[in-house]
Amino acid sequence: DPFLLSKKDMETLSEGIRTDLIGTDHPVLTRAAAYFFDSNREGGKKIRPMMVLLLSRAMAISASASASSSLQQEQQHDEEEGLFTPPMPWQRPDLPAAQRRLAEISEMLHTASLFHDDVIDGSDTRRGEPSANAQFGNKTAILAGDYILARACIYLARLRNVETVETISTVIEHLVRGEVMQMRGSAAGDLNNTDDGVTPKNPLSYDHMIYYLRKNFYKTGSLMANSCKSAAVLGDYDDEIVHAAYRYGKHLGVAFQLIDDALDYEGSAMSLGKPGLADLNAGLSTAPILFALQEKEELSSSDAQGKREMEEIISMMKRKYRNNGDIERAVEYVNASDGIRKTKDLALVHVEVAVEAIMEHLEPSVYRDALVHLAYKVVDRSR
Repeated sequence: DPFLLSKKDMETLSEGIRTDLIGTDHPVLTRAAAYFFDSNREGGKKIRPMMVLLLSRAMAISASASASSSLQQEQQHDEEEGLFTPPMPWQRPDLPAAQRRLAEISEMLHTASLFHDDVIDGSDTRRGEPSANAQFGNKTAILAGDYILARACIYLARLRNVETVETISTVIEHLVRGEVMQMRGSAAGDLNNTDDGVTPKNPLSYDHMIYYLRKNFYKTGSLMANSCKSAAVLGDYDDEIVHAAYRYGKHLGVAFQLIDDALDYEGSAMSLGKPGLADLNAGLSTAPILFALQEKEELSSSDAQGKREMEEIISMMKRKYRNNGDIERAVEYVNASDGIRKTKDLALVHVEVAVEAIMEHLEPSVYRDALVHLAYKVVDRSR
């Protein structure tokens, strides 16, 4: 079980971030920045740092991926010189400090993005608790997210690895790109009237599915993919291992978001830790409704009712489900289709690609097994 295997690491991760990485001399900013790292309200799964730590250990004991002695000596020297924080009493010392710090950075970047996303989306809850913007106000939440991001960048630079700095910096760019794509792709009129070369001009399910999957990679997959890649880079493993780590994170990240979008139609606010149907309420067209649209498109050439229903879905997408009854009607279309099942099936395809990547390039170990189990737990989860 990946959660049991990582239990000690995950229990202490937030404590390390709170005590080492995000303290300030301003009490309001400190409280806001530490809000989601508070042990009393930690509801997050910490998938990203868990992936980094499990993958780091799996690569370290893989026969085909041994780190060079010169790199190990350099890491030991860096720890002695104070470039990396030495393990605290609650931290496991059996992991290079750079990879341990990378796990913390990945969680900080994710948390900063949540602060900003909740302001943009106007969300009042997160992980079953009041969101940071509901607790502290939009301005403080934005500044707290900025501060966490800045602190993550400082500790990223202290890793003294140019490729890792470039890789994780790309994640930050992707997070912004993904948010802009989400806003443009769901904005009234943008579905047909954009000429940016990115937003789909035709309201066809295939075009929008490609756009949607690209957005999902930017918003979710990139952080997972590039965190895993960076763990391999910091371990000085060969290019095949680096690429396998990247593929594992990328496809698991896409699968994670697909399941999230399916659960948005299935789950309650209590089970999800956030309001159900949040995507439709935000005007977002995700995989379940896109698959429903695809089914209507396939019927439209030979069935008049199918064509009318296709046009109705397209109209609702264009106006962001703003009219009375739009959300209920969209749910009816999804429930009458195979949209949720197809979304989960697509997620499973990505999980299997992720698993194949590490099975092919990492030697058998308890940590590789945990990564495989973690991947399949993504598609079996209920929140």
